Amino acid sequence: MRKSLSLIALVGALVTLGACNTTTEEKAGAGAVGGAIVGGPVGAAVGGAAGAIAGHVQNDSEKPHV
Repeated sequence: MRKSLSLIALVGALVTLGACNTTTEEKAGAGAVGGAIVGGPVGAAVGGAAGAIAGHVQNDSEKPHV
């Protein structure tokens, strides 16, 4: 139980740090670090991809729609 709570707190902290990034590269980097901590090399790849996608979505939402 203690290990699960620690993992949840760590993931929450990483998500909070990921929200502070402004560029797609920073979001991908934060996702990769968070994924590596939680899931090892596979987690790093998945976290980096998720961060990159989140960065692109945020950049697209800030553009004016014509």
